[in-house]
Amino acid sequence: MRNKYWLSCIGLLLAALSCLAQQPVDLVNPFIGASTSEGAAGIYHGLGKTFPGATTPYGLVQVSPNTITGGDNGSGYSYEHTSIEGFAFTQMSGVGWFGDLGNLLVMPSTGALQTASGSLKDPATGYRSRYDKKTEKASAGYYAVSLSDHNIKAEMTAAPHSGLLRFTFPKHALSRIQIDLARRVGGTSVLQEVEVVNEHTIQGWMKCTPEGGGWGNGEGNADYTVYFYAQFSKPLKNYGVWSAGIPDSWGRKRQDVESGKYQQRIADATVTKGIRKMQGKHLGFFTEFETKKGEEVLLKSGISFVSLAGARKNLEAEIPGWDFDKLHAQARATWNAALSKMQVTGGSKAQKTIFYTALYHTMIDPRMLEDVDGNYPGGDGKVHQSKHFTKRTIFSGWDVFRSQMPLQTIINPSLVNDLINSLITLADEKGKDHFERWELLNAYSGCMLGNPAVSVIADAYAKGIRNYDLNKAYQLSVGSVERFGNKEAGYTPNPLSISYTLEYAYFDWCVSQLAKQLGNSADADKYAKRAQYYHNIFDKEKGWFRPRLKDGSWEPWPAEGRLKQWYGCMESNAWQQGWFVPHDVAGMVALMGGKEKVLADLTNFFEKVPHNMMWNDYYNHANEPVHHVPFLFNRLGVPSLTQKWTRAICERAYKNAVEGLVGNEDVGQLSAWYVLAASGLHPVCPGDTRYEITSPVFNKITIALDAAYSQGKTFTISTVNNSSQNVYIQSATLNGKPYNNCFIDHSDLVKGGVLELVMGPNPGRLWGN
Repeated sequence: MRNKYWLSCIGLLLAALSCLAQQPVDLVNPFIGASTSEGAAGIYHGLGKTFPGATTPYGLVQVSPNTITGGDNGSGYSYEHTSIEGFAFTQMSGVGWFGDLGNLLVMPSTGALQTASGSLKDPATGYRSRYDKKTEKASAGYYAVSLSDHNIKAEMTAAPHSGLLRFTFPKHALSRIQIDLARRVGGTSVLQEVEVVNEHTIQGWMKCTPEGGGWGNGEGNADYTVYFYAQFSKPLKNYGVWSAGIPDSWGRKRQDVESGKYQQRIADATVTKGIRKMQGKHLGFFTEFETKKGEEVLLKSGISFVSLAGARKNLEAEIPGWDFDKLHAQARATWNAALSKMQVTGGSKAQKTIFYTALYHTMIDPRMLEDVDGNYPGGDGKVHQSKHFTKRTIFSGWDVFRSQMPLQTIINPSLVNDLINSLITLADEKGKDHFERWELLNAYSGCMLGNPAVSVIADAYAKGIRNYDLNKAYQLSVGSVERFGNKEAGYTPNPLSISYTLEYAYFDWCVSQLAKQLGNSADADKYAKRAQYYHNIFDKEKGWFRPRLKDGSWEPWPAEGRLKQWYGCMESNAWQQGWFVPHDVAGMVALMGGKEKVLADLTNFFEKVPHNMMWNDYYNHANEPVHHVPFLFNRLGVPSLTQKWTRAICERAYKNAVEGLVGNEDVGQLSAWYVLAASGLHPVCPGDTRYEITSPVFNKITIALDAAYSQGKTFTISTVNNSSQNVYIQSATLNGKPYNNCFIDHSDLVKGGVLELVMGPNPGRLWGN
């Protein structure tokens, strides 16, 4: 009996340890997608472009390694690079185009001071260092690496508005921490200031304008100032500033900064020791000291986009001491709470890692922009105070309206309110009559196309998420589609006519839905009519959508037909973009020749996809226009094909690997698609409260619901006999009652309950049809 008792105890202990090992925070791998390699992707778009550094959910600060400043490397990091330039306090996640941020670049070093960063080809020409890949570690809220050239271990963790770095030095007579204040991904900050406040503290700012490149190499109009308040654990006794004299006549864009002439000027910077305050066009700060073997020197900094006082308040509120391990534990706990909003059981550890890393990536943006006191920088250049919402930034609209924001309506509805309030106040502050489609730090960047904020608002309103000025939201939505829309011609005669016309038609539908729900029947009818303008670019002779010229004639049909990339389409071909009529699938199907013809065409579209699902001319999961397409099979009455293909995409397009994302992460969109699809739900048409039901990857997914927006506490999707072979739904029950629909409404989801799916190896003949 005694042996049985102890065996039982040991069994319980092992079970408990197993549960501890399966905490969501422990299943995050920040290296998934952390590559910008064009070679590995086989296309100039590259791969995931995520960063592996430390941050907190939707935090203002991201402390992360940077390996490159220029090129289409928005995250500032790519896993295959063999040297590190430094560790910055701000990063973008998963963006295409030329990136931005990467500010306050900190680097520990030993030996002679170098003021230029050096190059990937020749790290020894600057302060960058090669690193031991085996020592590189990343988890939610933590990053560590050993810098080989200086024998220094670097660790970092973060709080929402601040970050903490711990450097373990070797024995050396001349050790150092240096900060490149000019550094900016995709260019340079154009003016900086640094001041020694006391023997442990410096403060300053970096002004970043379009003249200095950055977002879109200046075309994205990013114009911001980063303020910092930084403290060192070791007193400032031997410190100084370097200043590179950049002539007024020199350009400051990405290509200018990358030039040999520019880099040489930085390498020849004037070094001034002991100076307490300096302003200049290309500054850096350093502090030098002797270190014992294994000596730890820490640096912490608050970051603000408002003021020096804001940066100081942020640091003092979040990191009052120097306990690195305590702050790391807090970051882990914060992440675990956020990720625990979705609990999954079943599936392999690799699948869980992919899931929770995807969920983690959806919780980077839209990040908070305000300080701990609620102050935030307005679009008018003035300081504003948020009272009823959290001011947020980085809205990658064209990407995230499809999956990322619909996901947030389920798991973070208050964040959706925050985003809508942020976009409304930004328009007010800038005196605009429309929403921006891709917002970065108050910039109306004009990136991509369409009116995605209108979709987010229509979706939120339909789902009862309404804590914002409804009148302003509606007027700005109308202003958006009136400024950017198909209008009188009934289509958009643009080189990208298919993409513009189809997407504008959908956003007109979104406004018609808002108008209907607000009781504005005249606008509802007007925009519902415009939502049908997609018919105007369908060529019956070719049997497909085709770009039209201003005079109404067709653009010449290419030899490749629907497969020609960029033929009337943004980052896609006509076959890919042509499926985008989410608001009127029945009308689209009729236009294309009926259900059987469309079903055959759609099936062919998927069967031609390469097994690895990398960039291709068919179902191209690497880019957004097709993300709703697998769920069209549900609308065609063949839900088994939705189940087949979503499971295939989850398996083939997502891996627990650096090259585990087939395309740009796009600020949470690619990951949000996985989170939803792997859970068994995904919308075809945001603004409609219908979610398509598909085959879950996991045996059970439990979603915690927000009591302020939901009647129920949790909604669970449970399966019976689920496996990699049993991917087809045979039957279903909702709260114990038979359920034969291949869709579910948001109102039913937020009531709480259990959707149980019985799975099998062959298509279910009766369910969902």
